[in-house]
Amino acid sequence: MELDERKREILYAIIENYQETGEPVGSRTISKLEKLKFSPATIRNEMADLEEMGLIVQPHTSAGRIPTDKGYRLYVDKMLAEQAKEPEKARDLPALPMQDLLSRRIDRVEEMLMKMAQILAANTNYTTMVTGPHSRKSKLKFLQLSPMDKGRILAVVVLSGDIVKNNILNLDEEIENSELMELNFILNKRLTGLSLEEINLSVIADLKNEAGTHMEVVSKVLDAVAETFSKEDSYPVYTSGAPNIFRYPELTGGDRASELISTLEEKKELGSAIGSLTSENGSKQDIQVYIGDEVPVDSMKDCSVVTATYSLGDGVQGKIGIIGPKRMNYQKVVETLKETMSHLDGIFLKTEE
Repeated sequence: MELDERKREILYAIIENYQETGEPVGSRTISKLEKLKFSPATIRNEMADLEEMGLIVQPHTSAGRIPTDKGYRLYVDKMLAEQAKEPEKARDLPALPMQDLLSRRIDRVEEMLMKMAQILAANTNYTTMVTGPHSRKSKLKFLQLSPMDKGRILAVVVLSGDIVKNNILNLDEEIENSELMELNFILNKRLTGLSLEEINLSVIADLKNEAGTHMEVVSKVLDAVAETFSKEDSYPVYTSGAPNIFRYPELTGGDRASELISTLEEKKELGSAIGSLTSENGSKQDIQVYIGDEVPVDSMKDCSVVTATYSLGDGVQGKIGIIGPKRMNYQKVVETLKETMSHLDGIFLKTEE
């Protein structure tokens, strides 16, 4: 929707004032803004036009106006378009110690993502959700079999993106260290670089033939590999900042707060819903903003969600989502996510090198 400059300035002033106060905005409030040089009568006329266009609404008789989803969408699209035209610049967000977090090499990706969710929630004062890394195109990167006590071995399965699972296997046979080393060589030679679908009957038959008398060990290792791929599809979801919901009265009326908290507790469903979000052109890469009915979760229709996709390489990705009221500070949230993605790219590029 195209607006003339005057209508756009008044709409943006209403949105930004409502973001700050959470109170309906009247023409008198707008007329006091130094950056707008319009008369009160002009502002009233323009607000009436904006209301007729469906961009603002009067929630109560004799009250000011608040933005509609349509008004927010126009505001956000304009903001994102303007940012896309600007050259990348260094951002200074001292309240976001993401660089410090990532520069201290954290060996467990899960620990890093959990901490990242906490930092983002504290920085934005909204609720944060981070999905664990996953990919339906994951491949086996490495296998390591190690002896434990009698009748047990440790099978470490590493998928692309350095997703690791430790499996303790109970054996009905004893196996010498030298034999275990040979099995390590055979399994990695046959399986490294394969997806679950590629580990077919022919590959399994060849493995068991090479394993000779240790077919039982190979069978149990293959079961552990299959289980790791399966668990990788049911990726974890980390949330933080749920109490921030209570900062915003529009999210706490009636049963809204309890419904939102319940949604955040159902992490698997929340992760699937937010993780499936794409832009209109199908891209999952850029920062995206979803407002009200655009969010595919019934209890979040009064919310906005801003998402970004992080990558660990090898096609392994996860989603970051910032959840807040529709009057959230979109500018700050988008800038914060850009800063976060910049630091993530830096740490993972260094790791790959």
